[in-house]
Amino acid sequence: MPGHISKLISEGEHQQLDFKFGVTDSKKIARSLAAFANTDGGRLLLGVKDNGVIAGVRSDEEYYMIEAGANLYCKPEVFFDMKEWEEGGKTVLEIIIPKSIHAPHSAPDKEGKYRVYVRVGDKNFPANGVIRKVWRKKKDPKGVYIEYKTAERTLLAYLEVHKRITLSAFKKISGYSLPRCEHILADFIILDIIKVNYSESGVYYTLNPEFRLD
Repeated sequence: MPGHISKLISEGEHQQLDFKFGVTDSKKIARSLAAFANTDGGRLLLGVKDNGVIAGVRSDEEYYMIEAGANLYCKPEVFFDMKEWEEGGKTVLEIIIPKSIHAPHSAPDKEGKYRVYVRVGDKNFPANGVIRKVWRKKKDPKGVYIEYKTAERTLLAYLEVHKRITLSAFKKISGYSLPRCEHILADFIILDIIKVNYSESGVYYTLNPEFRLD
């Protein structure tokens, strides 16, 4: 029977699971911890290579580097649980990060600037202004109210035809300021009318397939 770690590895890396052969940089691992906490929570398997081979934890220091990443380099700090597993004669640490009620959490980028990250698929991406507005609005007790004015109708009609749009494209077709466009997109995302999508080339927005424009 496969053990707990082998069962997790069989899933492959995804939005709630990441493999780490080792940790050599607390700031770098902080980005992963923050991304999990900001999105759906997840697990880091420390001592597992990207291809799923169990290599084992190489040093006790790696746990302390994760602890430093969570406590010192995540703002606010990210809370996690840790379980130690023995499989195939190797030690694997399972770092469990719950979805945070204190999101958004930020972590330093490669230049040391603090940014908010989200987990999409098996990658971490910096959150843009739209997503940061989504978080703020969700905490607002007043809720969200949309008026279907020209820009809103134009946005939905454009998506019906072209299927996707970027923030800059929306700004161009609407003539609105960047903050105003972010505000409109955030409202539509909260109401589950529009979905946000991340790719290596950037962020774009699509209609929720279940939404129908009457």
